[in-house]
Amino acid sequence: MTTAQEERTTEDLKQLAEQAGRDLEDASALEILQWAAKTFGKRFCVTSSMEDAVVAHLASRAMPGVDVVFLDTGYHFEETIGTRDAVEAVMDVNLITLTPVQSVAEQDAEYGPKLHDRNPDLCCKLRKVQPLEQGLKDYRAWATGLRRDESPTRANTPVVGWDDKRQKVKISPIARWTQDDVDAYVTEHGVLTNPLLMDGYASVGCAPCTRRVLQGEDARAGRWAGRSKTECGLHG
Repeated sequence: MTTAQEERTTEDLKQLAEQAGRDLEDASALEILQWAAKTFGKRFCVTSSMEDAVVAHLASRAMPGVDVVFLDTGYHFEETIGTRDAVEAVMDVNLITLTPVQSVAEQDAEYGPKLHDRNPDLCCKLRKVQPLEQGLKDYRAWATGLRRDESPTRANTPVVGWDDKRQKVKISPIARWTQDDVDAYVTEHGVLTNPLLMDGYASVGCAPCTRRVLQGEDARAGRWAGRSKTECGLHG
């Protein structure tokens, strides 16, 4: 049987996203995810960098067994892989790990070692952007943990918007949250977080391109420090 959401055209989905962004601006994160679960069912997933499991936890409340997609770039901290494994073990989610076409060794053989130092945009494209695009191809909508207070480049993040690059509905249920809101949710629900967050890291990415932040820096300052690069390409 063909469902109504499978019959929607790309233009229908875009209009749906834009309307939902307006209608749900003041809704709670859980309400936004309940809308996503009802609207898209199994064609909705959550992506997680395993910096924390807040959105995955929220989504599991809205849709038990929800697909949670994790990108294993081959460059993650051990703590990040450990957080992923713990999330899979204790939460009501279906953990899906995506990997790049090439291993780190194969990439080094083709492009030379430490591509992340010489051409970080290409490294991110090969190890993050392309695997995610392939991994999301069967979904109509995906959720992220983007927050407006993280950096100036994320200040206008809609709670529901249109991902024009991938032609999908993009949901950021905690876009309006502050770090205090995140901390409060983690404490209230005992949500797993990456141990690196207790060791001076405010944003956790690949090990070669992530450092601890200094006092007064924004949460993203430890990513690609010393470069103009602020995003990996997944979100802009």
